[in-house]
Amino acid sequence: MEEIGIDDDWFTSSSRTLILVGRPGSGKSATGNSILGKKAFVSKTSYAGVTRTSELRRTVLNDGLVLKVIDTPGLFDSSIDIEFVKKEIVKCMNMASDGIHAIVVILSVRNRFSKDEEAAIRGMRILFGSRVYDYMIVLYTGGDELEESGQTLAEYLEGCPDSLKETISLCGHRCMLFDNKTNDQQKRTQQLHELLSLVNNLLTKSNGKPYTDESLRDLKKGIGKLHEYSNAVQKLEITENQVNEMVFLLYFINFTYILVCIWINYAKKENTIIAVF
Repeated sequence: MEEIGIDDDWFTSSSRTLILVGRPGSGKSATGNSILGKKAFVSKTSYAGVTRTSELRRTVLNDGLVLKVIDTPGLFDSSIDIEFVKKEIVKCMNMASDGIHAIVVILSVRNRFSKDEEAAIRGMRILFGSRVYDYMIVLYTGGDELEESGQTLAEYLEGCPDSLKETISLCGHRCMLFDNKTNDQQKRTQQLHELLSLVNNLLTKSNGKPYTDESLRDLKKGIGKLHEYSNAVQKLEITENQVNEMVFLLYFINFTYILVCIWINYAKKENTIIAVF
């Protein structure tokens, strides 16, 4: 895996806003607590996840940098209602008043890269545009487990699916490992420093501009249009039976068309006279 240099030339901006996304049970809230250096989010071992709605917490680092972290519910969970997802995305954008400096995708070394996670990352690209990769960082939790096995993150990623390798490549190989269980303060500080350095790295490539202003406004407009279209469809008051009837009719017409084409082709080959009734 390509190595990323750590750039310590911090921008003059006095704040950073990070959005954490991931499936339930990935260690997302625990990572938020590690980043902030305090128990800011409810975190416990649970496959169903404990974050019910987007939450923003902040802290001020020793150098005066205001660090804001937005913990999102399991937006990578396919069972969540799409209307809820749209509301949470809008809520996140409103929370990020100074723009989004990084979208941190939380994965766990304890779980295989799932189809839900793959689909969610592709969905983010559709919703936010291809620029989403310019602000994306892939963060793996479970550093303690890899350390116990004597395995590095690079070695672990050698066996990951091609779709995940592609994602990591598209986001500039910004990928790191977190140990949320360690009590070693020096290690916690080092992890935070590496993460913020990756944030600085991506901001360098985007000329110091966070994902904000016109980008967010365009996204809000897009979500607004989706909502308008949804309402328009509902106002048509078409029943489920009517929809099923129309679908059946379309299939019937298509099937009939195929049969006619086969019949005409056969008639041409056999020089048969076609009778039209």
